[in-house]
Amino acid sequence: MSIRPRPVLALPLLAAAVVLCGNACAAPPPPAGLDPDLQATLEKRLNGDRSGACMAVGVVDIATGDAPAPSSRVRRAYACADGALRIGSDSAFEIGSISKTMTATLLAGLVRDGRARLDDPLSDYLPEGTAVPEFQGQPILIRHLVTHTSGLPALPPIPVADASDPYAAMRPDDLLQALGEVTLAQAPGSTFAYSNYASMLLSYAVSRRAGAGLETLLDERLFTPLGMEGAHVADRPAGVVQAQGHMPNGTPVPGWHFDDALAGVGGVRATLDDMIRYAEAGLGAAPEPLASAMALTRQPIETASGRPIAMNWMRMPLDGRELLAHEGGTGGFSSLIALDPARGRGVVVLSDTALTALGGLGGLGLHLIDDARPLPAPRTVTPAPAALVDALVGEWQLEGGPALTLRRRGDALEVQAAGQPAFEMGHDSAGDFFPLAFDALLSPTRTADGRHAFNWHQGGAVMPARRVQVSTPAQPASKAPSVEALAEYAGRYPLAPTDMVLAVSVRDGVLQAQATGQGAFPLSPAGKDVFTASAFGIEIRFERDARGEVNALALHQGGNVLRGGKQ
Repeated sequence: MSIRPRPVLALPLLAAAVVLCGNACAAPPPPAGLDPDLQATLEKRLNGDRSGACMAVGVVDIATGDAPAPSSRVRRAYACADGALRIGSDSAFEIGSISKTMTATLLAGLVRDGRARLDDPLSDYLPEGTAVPEFQGQPILIRHLVTHTSGLPALPPIPVADASDPYAAMRPDDLLQALGEVTLAQAPGSTFAYSNYASMLLSYAVSRRAGAGLETLLDERLFTPLGMEGAHVADRPAGVVQAQGHMPNGTPVPGWHFDDALAGVGGVRATLDDMIRYAEAGLGAAPEPLASAMALTRQPIETASGRPIAMNWMRMPLDGRELLAHEGGTGGFSSLIALDPARGRGVVVLSDTALTALGGLGGLGLHLIDDARPLPAPRTVTPAPAALVDALVGEWQLEGGPALTLRRRGDALEVQAAGQPAFEMGHDSAGDFFPLAFDALLSPTRTADGRHAFNWHQGGAVMPARRVQVSTPAQPASKAPSVEALAEYAGRYPLAPTDMVLAVSVRDGVLQAQATGQGAFPLSPAGKDVFTASAFGIEIRFERDARGEVNALALHQGGNVLRGGKQ
């Protein structure tokens, strides 16, 4: 999950200032000890990718079963989309929301020591007199913060002073004061809704209860015991180089900073070897008493929401076993950690480019956990289909955003918001358009009547577009498939890298889908093996095997792609 805030958007976003780093940006020496097979896999994933991203990848295999003592095999790979390596073993990446799992470890240590309980009210951890919202007398408990079921909004109702470093000016007093402005719409524990606000409060609560700052706690209770010598929040160790973050159009962006007490939401920076050691520890290779605390974070926590989750770890089924995973994203970085305890495998992926809007790292992570899962292809720049460009030309209104004009510019598409310059757009192999001058994404969709539409992705927000002036004839509506044809799609599809399963079925002659813990929704045909749910900005593309049988699907929503094999 990204910890990207949702600013008030205008088109274009303010262009990030180019970060000049002089000799600090010099290419590092090639890392030693790379695994050739893993290196080849990573290079295949990145070769020619339009993001220009560099990635560091680690795969850990720990002996399980009757082995007298755990032993591990570690494989590493480093690669960049353009082949020019700019990261190395000394590069520290912003790991974003993976930091939340580390905060959970600190909380688990307090629970183990009898200094905290998951059923404690949040108010017990805050200064006396702090106004904490309740729902019909039901308080927010610590368990609700660590399972994203608190009912608190995704972000605190606090103005963002600097969108390029959105958390830097936030202080604990700001968060506590903002609690008085929050009204809960449902009982805590009843609904899963990812909340960075809740995680910042948890970070503050843990720091206050432990009597020390987050960086001190992390260093003493996690980094030092595990030998994570390069991991830090603000106090960068000697010999560690801060990697430069980038937008997916290659523009360098500033790093993110956090108040020490709030850094548990996403403020940790770490090298690949640091995260490899963290993955090993997550699979059981940690000294006591840390091992007991980390084991507690991986235990499922029951809430009324029905969402399977541990302490800030997302749980997901995979072929009869359970994975634990978390993604992270900041303004210029993406990250992922995934653990397969039953097989003793851990995977870490660190990128110096923010890839959340381009689908994140889940597909690569799942392939590295289980190579039977497909390796995502790079997003390469490709010519836009002429018919698609023509179909999108016209006047559009973004839901919650500005009006846009889309025009043909030669063989390409250009976009212009009212009163602003026009910007040329590129097109990639995933079928999306992107402005060449700033970071955004235009993802085409199809409506039930066969017309083209799109979702606009920018700054962490997703805005459906509504045509306000038809400048091209409507596309013919897709012929409704027969009930027999729809039955081919029916099945259960575990969506990686989440813990959800999408159940697809036919009811009253209509294909419908239902995700774990959510209501069913109808799907409208929009092309061969393509269905949409326009109200939710969802497009589902079913895949077939060599025999022509449906064997998987890809769910596109909000710029992200979740894939699942048919069960």
